[in-house]
Amino acid sequence: MSVKLEKPEKNIVVLEIEVDKEIFAKALEKAYNKNKRKFDIPGFRKGKAPMGAIERVYGESVFYEDAVDDIIPGKYDEAVEEMKIQPVSRLDIDIKEIGKDKNFVFTAKVTVKPEVIVSEYKGVEAEKYVYCVEDKDIDKEINAVVKRNSRMVTVEDRPVQDQDTADINYEGFIDDVPFPGGKGEGHSLKIGSGSFIPGFEEQLIGKNTGDEFDVKVKFPDEYHSAEVAGKDAIFKVKINSISMTEYQEIDDEFAKDVSEFDTLDEYKADIRSKLQEQADNRSKASVENNVVDAVLKNTEIDVPDVMVENQIDHYLYDFDRQLQYQYQGLGLDKYLEYMGTSRTEFRKQYKEQALKEVKVILLLEKIVELENITVDEDKINEEIEKTAKQYNMAVEDIKKNMTPQDLEYFKEQLSRPMAIEFLVSQAKVTEIEKPYAIEHDHDHDHDHDHDHDHECDHEGCDHDHDHEE
Repeated sequence: MSVKLEKPEKNIVVLEIEVDKEIFAKALEKAYNKNKRKFDIPGFRKGKAPMGAIERVYGESVFYEDAVDDIIPGKYDEAVEEMKIQPVSRLDIDIKEIGKDKNFVFTAKVTVKPEVIVSEYKGVEAEKYVYCVEDKDIDKEINAVVKRNSRMVTVEDRPVQDQDTADINYEGFIDDVPFPGGKGEGHSLKIGSGSFIPGFEEQLIGKNTGDEFDVKVKFPDEYHSAEVAGKDAIFKVKINSISMTEYQEIDDEFAKDVSEFDTLDEYKADIRSKLQEQADNRSKASVENNVVDAVLKNTEIDVPDVMVENQIDHYLYDFDRQLQYQYQGLGLDKYLEYMGTSRTEFRKQYKEQALKEVKVILLLEKIVELENITVDEDKINEEIEKTAKQYNMAVEDIKKNMTPQDLEYFKEQLSRPMAIEFLVSQAKVTEIEKPYAIEHDHDHDHDHDHDHDHECDHEGCDHDHDHEE
């Protein structure tokens, strides 16, 4: 076999592969033996006709397709290894010469990993954010637990107050005429939630269970329904019941109920320890991200589009699996339909993120190469054990079925964190203290009360559900 390599454009390689005619003849023989039982040739029992007889009836090329399918994958892999290229796309095959008693010649056009040029990667300047856990962070965690463990109790001895939940019937009128979607019965409305149009909820305060009264409001000029926007309306409302949220006292008994600890102090100490662990992990991630970003600024990489698209494919595959797992078969296509978008638009949202991630991966691979970073066998075994545990498999079964490509994958996955660790060790790092809560607020629990049973489509409410923060 002989191989020629051409580079017609950036990141594109064309391999011309010539396979000896003897190898092609063996592939034809193999294709004949595989398919001969399919042919019914006059003068021969079915499946007993020699190759020549079948070729005379069906043409010399009758077995070419199977022979080519047999030859190309192996010879292409050999050529890739010989030329030391790293393909990242599917093959574009073009057969140049084929025939009996001829060398088989084909070309394989493929996109390859781009060249990575790093001008400076040692001694870059970067910031490390040191997150400080304070007492208020612990209180916030406890308050979130208190909120999760709260319960609703019926109020019978007082009127509606702010933050109460009122069960109401209502019907809206404009110029004494009811309007579509403006009626609801047995609707739970959290006072102060802002679920209904401005001015509605405040007029319920001070009313008692059983009261029937009018609520006068004006729809906002920019309201989403043009037929009621900017118009005065009257809602006839009845209070069916009043309830309030009851919270548990924060003391030792509370700590016993929600944790394995006997005292509130012990519970708080455990929360502080866990928050500090999270803070330390965030600090570590911050310096790693900032160092890698700094090195990326000193790096030239012309990423092929196919690598970005492949990365987006991974995102969508993972997202689809997550949807299927969490929502019992919802799936990506149904999700996109529900969101009123398409795969094309969804992919566009991920393009910038995918491009950045591909650049980071290529950069880290280059650092591994430049610094000759190697993964020892113990680390590989540890990773195999983690994989075995994750998929509930025996370690030996995984090792037995591992291909050289699988082993290379493990090495790549393990070498990248080692490359990051090296870059951080060489960087000039400045520590900056930050409050723990600044970037952590969105990770906390938020309560969302949803009620989708009422009939109000849009006219009486500004949203179709209650929202409590």
